[in-house]
Amino acid sequence: MSPDKTAILSQYAPAPSPLMSQGIISNGMIYCSGSLGIDPRTGKFVEGTTTDRTIQALRNLEQVLKAGGSDLGKVVKVTIFLSSMDHYTAVNEGYAKVFTEDPKPCRTCVGVAQLPMNAELEIELIAAI
Repeated sequence: MSPDKTAILSQYAPAPSPLMSQGIISNGMIYCSGSLGIDPRTGKFVEGTTTDRTIQALRNLEQVLKAGGSDLGKVVKVTIFLSSMDHYTAVNEGYAKVFTEDPKPCRTCVGVAQLPMNAELEIELIAAI
């Protein structure tokens, strides 16, 4: 592995596919792969609402950040992919419960045709260490 690129693997977040890393540390930043609202203990989507799965996806990413020496307070950019913009309000509710401090990260929401495992949302982020 390149000295300027280190993989992160947290046992407290869903295991990544063999095609990707949960996160990569590079040049003082952590780049996290997309996360779904999956419970890492069961490998299944958490029960409840889109808001609940948004919170779970962010908690999964939080575990990757912790394993890399960072936390949600150091997030600078969030990208959210939605299978339908109808989920936008519910995602915002969950997002607001996790990102409570200012300044909030920069954020983009993108509507897409389909997500892995027919998820309604996938979230990726970038954080400082």
